[in-house]
Amino acid sequence: MIKITDAERSFIEEVGVVFEQTGVPRMAGRLFGWLLISDPPYQSPGELAEVLQASKGSISTSVRLLQQMGFIERHVIPGSRHDYFRLPENAVKMLIRHGLEQEIKMFLGLAGQGLELTKALPAKRRVWLKEMHSRYAYLEKTFPALMEKYEREKIQ
Repeated sequence: MIKITDAERSFIEEVGVVFEQTGVPRMAGRLFGWLLISDPPYQSPGELAEVLQASKGSISTSVRLLQQMGFIERHVIPGSRHDYFRLPENAVKMLIRHGLEQEIKMFLGLAGQGLELTKALPAKRRVWLKEMHSRYAYLEKTFPALMEKYEREKIQ
C-alpha cells in the first residue's frame, strides 16, 4: 500500500483543479501532480490507480491523453513486464508551452473576431479589442524567443 501525506494529497488535488481550469480533465491533472512528487518518479498504472483512488479505466484514459500532449512518457524497467510512466525531461517546458501558447492563440483569435465584428463601429467602441489584439499579438511574437532565452540561461 502506497502511503501519501495529507499535504501531498492536497497538492495532487490542486494540480488537478488547475489542469481542469485550463481545459484538461482533472484526473489527468491529478496524475501529473502525483508524478511531480512521486518516489520513485515512475509509476505503474496500478500504483497510479491506488494513489489517486481512481479506476484503471480512468487512469488509462488520462495516461493516453498526457502521453499525446507530451506531458508523460513510458518508462521501461529491464526485466519487468509492467508498464511505468514518468515525466519526461521537458515536461515543464511542454506544460508551459501548451498552456500559454494555447491561451495566446485563443485570445488573439477572439480579439480578431471582435475587431472584425465591430469594424463599422466608432473607434472608441473598439479600444478594448484593439488593446487585447495588440497585447496578444505581441505575446505571440515574443513568447518563443522568451522560452529560447530561458533555455540558454537555464535559471535554476
